Amino acid sequence: MDLALLLLRLLLAALLFGHSTQKLFGWFGGAGREGTAAVFEKWGFVPGRRMVLVAAVAELAGAGSIAAGLLTPAGSAVVIGTMAVAAAATAPNGFWAQQGGCEVPFTYGALAAVLAFSGPGALSLDAALGLSRPWELPSYVWGLAALLVGLAAATVPLTMRARVVRSRGTDHNEVKT
Repeated sequence: MDLALLLLRLLLAALLFGHSTQKLFGWFGGAGREGTAAVFEKWGFVPGRRMVLVAAVAELAGAGSIAAGLLTPAGSAVVIGTMAVAAAATAPNGFWAQQGGCEVPFTYGALAAVLAFSGPGALSLDAALGLSRPWELPSYVWGLAALLVGLAAATVPLTMRARVVRSRGTDHNEVKT
């Protein structure tokens, strides 16, 4: 089980790394900061360049936490929140990624939630430092806390976006990814 959790953590962290560096640097076929900022602006995330930086840094921080298995519930909460925002922006296109839908951010967020509920396993810095289950709380408490904190944090950019979208008089996604 510990090896499976390590593999899950490393795979998710690698995907998040790629996802964030597409935004920041245009790696892996991404649009880079300028191109992604234009998409963010059309989605209602303004100012686009700043929001790209916030999203990409959050994804990198979450990826690092998850890969190392360090403060796993906190890293999972960061990923859950960031992916909830991304899923909300792409949900008007449906679920599947080939139609520009929310499949990818939903999946990444869901995997982060799974890790928050399961813990990182014995092959992690949390375990090495005795942080796997501090205060002897059951795993579901940490999972629920990560889920609630992540979703609560997502309300800030989503509320800001809703104001922009309302001011434009549109409630649909203008750009498919």
